Amino acid sequence: MSLAFLFPGQGSQSVGMGADSFNRYPEIVEQANQQLGYSLSELCLEDPDSKLGQTEFTQPALYLTSFLDAKSRIEDGSQPAFSAGHSVGEFAALATAGAMSFLDGLRMVSKRGEIMSQVGGGGMAAVIGLDADGIRRTLDSISADQIDLANFNSPVQIVISGPASQIKDTLVPLKEAGAKLVVPLKVSGAFHSRMMSEPAREFGDFLKEFSFSSPQTPVYSNVEAVPYSGVDAIPGLLVRQIHSPVCWTETILKMRQDGATEFVECGPGVVLNKLLRQIQ
Repeated sequence: MSLAFLFPGQGSQSVGMGADSFNRYPEIVEQANQQLGYSLSELCLEDPDSKLGQTEFTQPALYLTSFLDAKSRIEDGSQPAFSAGHSVGEFAALATAGAMSFLDGLRMVSKRGEIMSQVGGGGMAAVIGLDADGIRRTLDSISADQIDLANFNSPVQIVISGPASQIKDTLVPLKEAGAKLVVPLKVSGAFHSRMMSEPAREFGDFLKEFSFSSPQTPVYSNVEAVPYSGVDAIPGLLVRQIHSPVCWTETILKMRQDGATEFVECGPGVVLNKLLRQIQ
């Protein structure tokens, strides 16, 4: 049996997350709080100022809770042979595999969330029950030429991303084309779309400050749906990930092909577990 760790992305956060891990690793939590200049633990546990759903806070919160959950599982005897993270979850996967230090990864996701949150006017929607070709044909038919397919979450769930006004215009046509549901997502931007091109460039400049190591176990890239080929590939793929689709379905199929037989979601929520059941 080969175990794979999966790390969730935005949308999995909830108030109260991380309580057990925070009690187990108080020194790491305090290091995170000091580095960011605010109490990340208070944000996760209480969210007193209602900021947990804001991208610049969500991303470091998910990174911390997911990393600590994985750390506790490893210390309790679970040894992953593979790992992957959905969007920002990829940073926790890489840190867990030793490709970066915990605090470096925290700095990266904090900056990533900050610059991604600065691009306004974007939106996203989950399309349920219509395949990629059907979505593209529908977008072409209504001249929604600024909309990108952002997350290939499962064969029956694809997320579109782009200007909020165009996202709104797609809701009825996509249902008429055969989608069972089209659900606008509660996000503050058009993530994994061309609208994130400038944040990606800025993030690329920021990553020049860091050094990376080869992952100790294979970590699958969102962009390519295969393991990182080496240390030199890491910064470029992390930059591309910001404005490129998350190839999650292909990633899970490739992990199974490579021998993964058991999957454990490290972090809050069960979003990735639900998607697993849809990917055959």
